[in-house]
Amino acid sequence: MVASVRALVVVATVVVLACLFPTVVTKSVTRLCTTKPIVTVNGKFPGPTLYAREDDNVIVEVINNVQYNVTIHWHGIKQVRTGWADGPAYITQCPIPPGQSYVYNFTITKQRGTLLWHAHVLWLRATVHGAIVVLPKLNVPYPFQAPDKEVVIILDGSYLLRVLTGQKYLLRIINAALNEELFFRISGHRLTVVEADAIYTKPFETDTILVGPGQTTNAILSADRPAGRYMITASTFLDTPIAVDNVTATAILHYTGSLSTDAVTFSNPPPVNATAVASSFIDSLRSMNSPEYPATVPETVDHSLLFVVGMGVNPCNACSSGIKVVADINNVSFVLPSVALLQAHYYNVSGVFTDDFPGRPPTRFDYTGNNTAAALGTTTGTKVYRVKYNETVQVVLQGTTFIAPENHPFHLHGFNFFAVARGIGNYDPEESPETFNLVDPIERNTAAVPSGGWIAIRFRADNPGVWFMHCHLEVHTTWGLKMAFLVENGEDPDQSLMPPPNDLPTC
Repeated sequence: MVASVRALVVVATVVVLACLFPTVVTKSVTRLCTTKPIVTVNGKFPGPTLYAREDDNVIVEVINNVQYNVTIHWHGIKQVRTGWADGPAYITQCPIPPGQSYVYNFTITKQRGTLLWHAHVLWLRATVHGAIVVLPKLNVPYPFQAPDKEVVIILDGSYLLRVLTGQKYLLRIINAALNEELFFRISGHRLTVVEADAIYTKPFETDTILVGPGQTTNAILSADRPAGRYMITASTFLDTPIAVDNVTATAILHYTGSLSTDAVTFSNPPPVNATAVASSFIDSLRSMNSPEYPATVPETVDHSLLFVVGMGVNPCNACSSGIKVVADINNVSFVLPSVALLQAHYYNVSGVFTDDFPGRPPTRFDYTGNNTAAALGTTTGTKVYRVKYNETVQVVLQGTTFIAPENHPFHLHGFNFFAVARGIGNYDPEESPETFNLVDPIERNTAAVPSGGWIAIRFRADNPGVWFMHCHLEVHTTWGLKMAFLVENGEDPDQSLMPPPNDLPTC
């Protein structure tokens, strides 16, 4: 089946996504008593939801008529052998220049659930984003009781959620924020989590959901409370001593039959630094690991990598202090090339990148202690880490305390990974593996490195291409907290990257 979306158009200050007939409008949006023209999709903010089914082919034409370069990333779609449709600018494609177009053509292979699409150039994803809902194949039920209704909630919009007493609602919760992890809570209600990042989970109840930038969570809401109006809150989680926008966004859960003048039941959101609440939620996430939905965790690894992630400094002649703050992995602050990495790889263009991205930091030290001298100085480069087809990879993402400890939600393109363990302090290669969950760890595409701690992930490199890995806090990605894996073709044609489309943009 083909889920065909004929055009996604950027015009004036507007991106337009239209089924069959594109509608081009200039849109002014009002938020918090401020009105301004922004880049939107179909004149909507957030943009329209793309609906498809597992194994559907999706075709989206993007037409750019604004003054900015544009790309669209289908966050969480694996893009099996179709890296040309992945979307990150200068990684898998050159951006679409103003006045030109590009057709994204991909298949949603063996995936179902809630994901999102967003711009992947500059900071345009602040307003250029929307939901992706991939339904199961026809006649394939959910592995939980079917809800009476489904609701998409993007944590940047305005909502009045009306419910009927006794009914169950599947909430598809998406964090499209640029730089903030968020707590989601409905006063007086408990939610049953059934999915994270389009992967079914073992169901569990909670009163608070943590969702990081780019992450999604599906949860069942049972409308089983006395009829009334209940506050919904989305509040910031940040357990680091830096300034943060700590405004709590609110919405209303309104039981049918209640009056708009009824008092609203309100419970306080968690404190901004509620690490225990965040950890409890993360630790409760488990893959189903059932015959229908197995957890195929790699039990052995071909590449065991330690990526030390955080802040550093580089010389800056134009800066008053002579230095500037950068972000880096293993002391490499990634620099985007002027030619897309995937195109350079496919056409064997030399001088665009090197394949010597370090699998270890240049110096071992106390990553979460006070000794920062070994790590502050960084290098810049456009480096990838090369992996053969079907090899297994373990990456330990080790946080640091340079400048300030901070959570880093890391997103891997082209794959899901299993988050097999996490901890506070320094990763211990002798003792930490004893804590690994290789039975039913959560499988997802975005997971956070805890503040002053580490997370271990595993995946099988069975998707040829060049795949971006980066912090999903936009400010850190801009500063260089990113890298890319280059996965070589396999031996068979169906293990090789497909040829690029004819309309692939050039740089």
